[in-house]
Amino acid sequence: MTASNSFFDELETRSADARGSALAAALPVQIGLARDRSPAYADLLADVDPQKIADMDALARLPVTRKSELIALQKQKPPLGGFPAVAIESMTHVFASPGPIYEFETARHDFWGAARAFFAAGFRPGDLLHNSLSYHLTPGGWIFDGGARALGCTVIPAGIGNTELQVETIAHLRPTGYGGTPDYLKVILDKAQEMDVDCSSIKRALVSGGALFPSLRQEYTDRGVAVQQCYATADLGVISYESRLENGELTEGMLVNESALLEIVRPGTGDPVPEGEVGEVIVTTLNPDYPLIRFATGDLSAILPGDSPCGRTNKRIKGWMGRADQTTKIKGMFVHPEQLDRAVKTHPEISKARIVVTREGESDVMTVLCETASRDEGLADAIAQSVQSFCKMRGEIILQQPGELPNDGKVIDDQRDFENAY
Repeated sequence: MTASNSFFDELETRSADARGSALAAALPVQIGLARDRSPAYADLLADVDPQKIADMDALARLPVTRKSELIALQKQKPPLGGFPAVAIESMTHVFASPGPIYEFETARHDFWGAARAFFAAGFRPGDLLHNSLSYHLTPGGWIFDGGARALGCTVIPAGIGNTELQVETIAHLRPTGYGGTPDYLKVILDKAQEMDVDCSSIKRALVSGGALFPSLRQEYTDRGVAVQQCYATADLGVISYESRLENGELTEGMLVNESALLEIVRPGTGDPVPEGEVGEVIVTTLNPDYPLIRFATGDLSAILPGDSPCGRTNKRIKGWMGRADQTTKIKGMFVHPEQLDRAVKTHPEISKARIVVTREGESDVMTVLCETASRDEGLADAIAQSVQSFCKMRGEIILQQPGELPNDGKVIDDQRDFENAY
């Protein structure tokens, strides 16, 4: 399927005119398909003439669909809020992510659009991939699994955890590549060193689900692993990905996937911002089974000027630059303010709480500050159990006196420095 050894296909190197012509042909079809086959978009786009939506300027006039609205509509119209363009019997998997929010996939080839990112990261047909993204309920593992297999790779579905077994598996099967969160590869390699087991077969990695900090990337380079990242969501699949020059030098920014139309808008609105200005990432997917139109990710980024020196001609974004709302990704999982709220409501002693996210070494750390007049001996442990139950991860609990937390409306305070993370 590849056009050359350097590019996944000819779509990546199209001229501006060819890309505009393809958009003018594809966009009206996708808008019409969404309106005709998706009950939710039948309402949202009832007054829209698809033939008049043939470029990005016209697309920018359509309403924005926000993840929070999707969650509400899924509750009102289970299971999926009427957004899919296929019936549930045509789906191969249905997933449950924190929020809660539900996603699905079909048997469509490379449903999540991940194959292109794997190719850019140096993977080729016949490679063996050790995939450590979670396969449990959430779609992360399946996104990478489907993309790697679409490229012609064989996948070890490792998932997360059982690190010693993963080390032994890598030593025995000798995979050439890793897929997973940025920091879990370090966990594996450190454990291999501790066990005196050889995991040096891994030479390349595609990572997602968290920030790849420069110090961590350099550590992988020093250990002989070339790591690239992609930006993906459970709703849209792979949105953008990193690339390299033929000499192996990493290029700036992340290329927008050919299966996605990306806009940067002023947070909380649908209004595009000038090139280079930081704003919220809005994506329209060209997936005919799940035609999300102007879907607001809640993530921040900015468009980089000019074409990538790698030869690919699509837009580039600076990378993931934080959240436009207070939803935050911690250890590769989104944590929503609503989840903390549900945990807090199980403990009437708590008058106010917030999550503080920091970094220690190369790992995310979640701390939960709780204002409470009670100092009951078992309260902190009970709160920790509730936080793990509702937020799906452990956090250190610190009890504070009423009035200690700032009166600034924050529920999640992300104190990590992302300025140099990408």
